[in-house]
Amino acid sequence: MLDQDILDDAARLLSELQARGLTLATAESCTGGLIAAALTSVAGSSATLLCGFVTYSNASKAAMLGVEPGVISTEGAVSESVARAMASGAQSRSGADMAVACTGVAGPGGGSATKPVGLVHLAAAGAGGQVLHRRCVFPGDRQAVRAATVREAFALIRALRG
Repeated sequence: MLDQDILDDAARLLSELQARGLTLATAESCTGGLIAAALTSVAGSSATLLCGFVTYSNASKAAMLGVEPGVISTEGAVSESVARAMASGAQSRSGADMAVACTGVAGPGGGSATKPVGLVHLAAAGAGGQVLHRRCVFPGDRQAVRAATVREAFALIRALRG
């Protein structure tokens, strides 16, 4: 499922984070754990990756990450607000230095005019309450959208750590 370039990038990212002594948590919806899977494919990843939350349902986003159900009701699970709340919740509940989160429409169904297939919101939370967000619309089938989301999650972690 994961291309070798993603696995190689996971190894580079872990090395970069380990060199700075940083820990990480993930909060995933549309990727179903692929970000964590890529990271844990690397020996020694436990020095950096503390945990991964797979919160596919709205109820699990609320229960496990503290995402306010009202935000989900108002803006939808696939939104900037939910991605930001997922990242912040994963960071605070794991005790990690940073966390990355994603929520999106991987397809082939489930899209709409305002939230098309391929739409993904990602967020990364770090020290001092800093949260970065990216809205992406990835082309391709379900597998391509999920793989592109993993790549973008790694890029967002790098952007957050500076």
